[in-house]
Amino acid sequence: MEESDFSSIIERSKKLREAYHKLERQHHGSEWTVEEDALAFLTDAGLVGRHTMSQQERWPANNTENELEHKLGECIWWLVILADRMNIDIKEATEKFLTKTEKLIK
Repeated sequence: MEESDFSSIIERSKKLREAYHKLERQHHGSEWTVEEDALAFLTDAGLVGRHTMSQQERWPANNTENELEHKLGECIWWLVILADRMNIDIKEATEKFLTKTEKLIK
């Protein structure tokens, strides 16, 4: 993935989150907090685990492949949103992680 692709994902993610904020204000009178976003991410990450078990035939479920794909994408979206809301540059954080971990592995 090129940097411009990642930048596009970040911008699209922010726009989508703003649309959800609008719905939250409509339905609840306020936007979700960062903590609520983190909890939503953790819930979806847990579902990745369950769908992975099903995809690996360790848990019986239907439509696993579609749900797993959706939840993986949603988890990446949540990470982009959480980083943005906490003023962390997700591109920089990912680069630092990769560089540090590559050095540890070599």
